[in-house]
Amino acid sequence: MTINLGKNMSKVIKMLVLLLVIFSLTLINVNNKEEESVLTSSQGLSNKKIGWGIKRNDNHQQPDLGKSNREVLERNNGIAIGNSTDKYIYLTFDEGYEAGYTPQILKVLKENEVKATFFLTAHYLNTQSDLVKQMIDEGHIVGNHTVNHKSMPSLTEEQINTEVLDLHKSIYEKFEYEMKYIRPPMGEFSEKSLNITNSLGYKTVMWSFAYEDWNEDKQPDEISSKKKILENVHNGEIMLLHGNSKTNTNILEDIIKEIKNMGYEFKSLDEFK
Repeated sequence: MTINLGKNMSKVIKMLVLLLVIFSLTLINVNNKEEESVLTSSQGLSNKKIGWGIKRNDNHQQPDLGKSNREVLERNNGIAIGNSTDKYIYLTFDEGYEAGYTPQILKVLKENEVKATFFLTAHYLNTQSDLVKQMIDEGHIVGNHTVNHKSMPSLTEEQINTEVLDLHKSIYEKFEYEMKYIRPPMGEFSEKSLNITNSLGYKTVMWSFAYEDWNEDKQPDEISSKKKILENVHNGEIMLLHGNSKTNTNILEDIIKEIKNMGYEFKSLDEFK
């Protein structure tokens, strides 16, 4: 019996080519579906504005941060409070502009061996680069408070990228310092904005204590402010103070010493747990 090898080989090759085409088309279809899934997931995130708020406990117990808001934050790698076991305090300052008090704040921190985190805007960097350098040189953390201090949910993804990365680039070019923490301006964010800043490599830092200290024309009384701060000290506290507050500046050293006397330790965000 004569076997036509050439003819049979041709059939085999055609079959292999057909199988290869089918496999390639299947692979392309799978990849397209995966890309569509990722795209849909990104587009489907809520951009509903969340204004951060807390319900205080004046008995040194951790405050109520709001279950759903906290879940959205933590799902996107954000933090607002440490664990309830360790008596740690994480001191942070928001600095949109300089009102003349930061040199004294830095002096008090240095004398009391406390490291803090300063969240800065581009305006602060552009007008107070010497103070920013001092913060870095003295071991404090410099965080991103965006270029123009705009509410994140009001911005497009491209605008958020610009607000965050332009400041990041400027800080790095001036000091070769890589920022990694961000605080959304006005304490406003959405699940979508958190997802975007997280994708840029930033950890969002909210807070578990703050009070009305930012209005220079209506500064709170020093005695009542000190009382409020001390009564609300709690384990894992991320404390937000504003650097443009005369009251904060005047009571800062007393607060630090009192908190230490209560058995708490001040920790850097890099030591957060």
